[in-house]
Amino acid sequence: TAQSKLSMASSWSDAPPEEARALDVWPLDESNVKLLDAVRPRAWEGPTEAEAAGEYDIIAIGSGAGGLVTAKQAARRGARSALISGHLAGGDCLNVGCVPSKALLHCARAAREARAALAEGFLVAADGTAPKLEVDFDAVMARMRRLRAHIAPADSHEGSAAAGAHVYQGWARFSGPDTVVVNERTLRFKKCVIATGGRAAVPPTPGLAAAPYVTNATLYNLTALPPRMVVLGAGVIGMEMAQAFAAFGSQVTVLARSAVLSKEEPAAREAVVKALEADGVAFVSGVDVKEVQTLRQQPDDPRAFPLLKLVLGGGGGVPAELECEALLVATGRTPNVDGLGLDAAGVAHCGKEGIAIDDLGATSNPRVYAVGDCAAGVPRFTHMSGEMAKLAVQNALFGDGWKVSSLVVPRCCYTEPEVASVGLTRRDAEAAGVAVDTYSSSLEHNDRVILEGQAAGGGIVEIHCSKDTDTIVGATVVAAGAGNIINEVTLAMQAGVGLGAVARVIHPYPTVGEGVMQAGLGYIRRHWAKLN
Repeated sequence: TAQSKLSMASSWSDAPPEEARALDVWPLDESNVKLLDAVRPRAWEGPTEAEAAGEYDIIAIGSGAGGLVTAKQAARRGARSALISGHLAGGDCLNVGCVPSKALLHCARAAREARAALAEGFLVAADGTAPKLEVDFDAVMARMRRLRAHIAPADSHEGSAAAGAHVYQGWARFSGPDTVVVNERTLRFKKCVIATGGRAAVPPTPGLAAAPYVTNATLYNLTALPPRMVVLGAGVIGMEMAQAFAAFGSQVTVLARSAVLSKEEPAAREAVVKALEADGVAFVSGVDVKEVQTLRQQPDDPRAFPLLKLVLGGGGGVPAELECEALLVATGRTPNVDGLGLDAAGVAHCGKEGIAIDDLGATSNPRVYAVGDCAAGVPRFTHMSGEMAKLAVQNALFGDGWKVSSLVVPRCCYTEPEVASVGLTRRDAEAAGVAVDTYSSSLEHNDRVILEGQAAGGGIVEIHCSKDTDTIVGATVVAAGAGNIINEVTLAMQAGVGLGAVARVIHPYPTVGEGVMQAGLGYIRRHWAKLN
């Protein structure tokens, strides 16, 4: 097509590195050139005036999971569809989130397992001695960039155009209730889906704004391993990267103002803290950062490091200050709603919470929907964005009544062990006044867990059912591969399958997934018939 020819007219291989740095992408090596050629081609001009629709059936603003699913699915279903991509197609997930983080976690796990093999004595050098292992951080990051670039074509502008969507590269702004402006062109729509995502929330700590800190948006540009890293925040991103960088060899300290993984069950939080401490991560709890001092700015050499000092407060046991070469700010997320012209479209919003939507995904303007991290009151996960996009297309274009509240949304923290949850925790149930029975299975006696050398990891399966029934309302799994195991429970919840039926599903032996069956057997044992 004309669009695909335009997209390859000028490759990022011809671009000055500063141009890529402006997009927070570096180094501009072969892998990042391939990435940018796919997700932000330098010469992409989009459809001409003659090619553009006079009125689009649907326009998606934002090219992360929510926008891509909206534009592609609508086009495949016969709609005149457009996608407006402001930054990098693929959004946070591909570029600075799920994809690069899991690539790093794979390498961290490999390093951890290699060290365990050394400790157990079955990994030796050819002469029988125990080799000294070190992580080549540059190779870790090069691998990440290579694999991210390999995945990128699935989210590329060319891929969206091939699905039938018109792709505009630029920043969109509403000019009215049914019009948006991009690159000084006005596009009219019947329906619009806002899918602009979110970004790292940076606290107003004195000195932080002027300091060379990193967030998930810049962390994956590192080419050298920082000797000392401080992680500000104890949520999923903070825990995953703390464990990874500790495995690579950094001295990592986590500053936690509140509980680690505060949304999860206590047993899950304890297992993660125990595992990270075993990997060398230090935790400082109940701490406030009073000030961030920049002792040395980022040198011109990208392989050199700045030097930062954090002045701390919080009472007994909290150090007065900490120095580090890398400060990862992971204190939450904030929606991307600024500069969209939402008021011109009549779309109600709150800067901190995001765009208000009803249970059908629609905003205060019935023509406009919002999905994913930019929407208020919904779980902020890539898989939630994609599912909400399907819902928005169905409701906006086909007049259906799919409800956001009907979605059963699992979540996972990909530490080792992983923590995966769905539905209510015990604390959620108490807050909602929902009486539950909890059926648990400790994985320390699970044969596969023992054989994998993970019996001391605090693994557990907890399943909550409505009181005196087998109706599942929530579950938590703590184990290697918990993100895969939780899908069985999620399916049961969505399909209305009770725990008694789940317990009678034959699981292959030996598997960690048997823990779900064992938890279910707790329900059966409580209710089975007995001989007198």
